[in-house]
Amino acid sequence: MRTIDVADITQTIKQMCIEANHYLSKDMDKAMKCAVQAEKAPLGRQILCQLQDNLKIAGEDMIPICQDTGMAVIFMEIGQEVYFAGGSLTDAINEGVRQGYTEGYLRKSVVKDPIFRENTKDNTPAVIHYEIVEGDQVKITVAPKGFGSENMSRVFMLKPADGIEGVKNAIINAVKDAGPNACPPMVVGVGIGGTFEKCALLAKKALTRPVDEHSAIPYVKELEEEMLQKINKTGIGPGGLGGTTTALAVNINTYPTHIAGLPVAVNICCHVNRHVVQTL
Repeated sequence: MRTIDVADITQTIKQMCIEANHYLSKDMDKAMKCAVQAEKAPLGRQILCQLQDNLKIAGEDMIPICQDTGMAVIFMEIGQEVYFAGGSLTDAINEGVRQGYTEGYLRKSVVKDPIFRENTKDNTPAVIHYEIVEGDQVKITVAPKGFGSENMSRVFMLKPADGIEGVKNAIINAVKDAGPNACPPMVVGVGIGGTFEKCALLAKKALTRPVDEHSAIPYVKELEEEMLQKINKTGIGPGGLGGTTTALAVNINTYPTHIAGLPVAVNICCHVNRHVVQTL
């Protein structure tokens, strides 16, 4: 067994929250730079250049890359040979979020009750997803999710007879409905299979996969490429003002499902698609 003090988790989460809100991940930085060169519409290219200027200023002056610094979504892949000492792991994660958002001067956007709307004033609690895996390491992914794009996400409970064409239509319809509201160019995470809640989790996690990596499943890879091409033909473009770059990537995860169902979730993220990954 390997022992990890939960205080180390707190410190790691704190730094990851600050980093994710000030700097693009390497894959997103590369994708944004390539988009500037590939965009065919003059206005679309102008918008992309302005977004690049914003990212440069954010990095140099330590200003958040977006005013909506998101609700903290944390994926914890925990080796089954790890023992956590020093207190509650969940409390330690939330303390890391609290410190990151208060000490990092990040906007606090979380309310305690969804109806009465009292702000918690420290951006906690986070949304935490735990997974037990083999080994003695802990892989942490911090993905602050802004709600301009989150609000544009959809779940479709399709019939098995709808098949692959039904899945394609669901993805395209979700993107068209989102339009400019998701702050394009967007990254489109898709989950296919499982149950109502599982497909949504698959889609959320798909957003954390590097945008230059495709699924290892051949037909899913082909679907990712086809959907990206079709989405970029919608003409929504950067900022929703027209162009050939509506999405930077379509990442799809799949999972076994029931004989009577075909759940599909489309979780859209804006052009920053914030995510930071560390392994302890």
